[in-house]
Amino acid sequence: ATAPARRRVLVLDGAHGDWVPPSFEVVPQVAGDLAERLAGAFALVDGPTFLVGSDTPQLTVDDLWAQVGADDGSDAVIGLCEDGGFWGIGMRRPCPAVFEGVPMSTDRTGVIQRDALWRNGFSVRELRVLRDVDTMADARAVAALASGTRFAVTMNRLQPGGGALGTCLPAAVPASMA
Repeated sequence: ATAPARRRVLVLDGAHGDWVPPSFEVVPQVAGDLAERLAGAFALVDGPTFLVGSDTPQLTVDDLWAQVGADDGSDAVIGLCEDGGFWGIGMRRPCPAVFEGVPMSTDRTGVIQRDALWRNGFSVRELRVLRDVDTMADARAVAALASGTRFAVTMNRLQPGGGALGTCLPAAVPASMA
């Protein structure tokens, strides 16, 4: 909420609560697979746009702005993830078509998405590669990298005894899962 922007849009599936800063415009997410939902988000805007995923809690506003705000003349930026996805994508002119035919949630999604930007006439600058949080192992690793964040503090609270990051076990396991 503190990065410089003319418009802040939160594309959300479901109702929002008072956790959404008042500077954000909340719009409903379109139906469809992830590629269709991303295309729908970019169809809502008419100027330079950057979309960041919610699974890279180690990314700070300062870090994001240092990467995205650097103007090297590129028409687009993409931040790839260690697992092959991407954590963020931005374009000077929104082009929902760049998401068409991009398979999501694969170990090649990020590079295929980058190539789709190139095919649609964009010059592309790659941002720093980050680890996103898809598993508990990812959560532990990211919390260790970003020790002062709310995410890391929360992860530490989830650990038995509040100590170092260890294994989180559920309090009860349904019989059907045992």
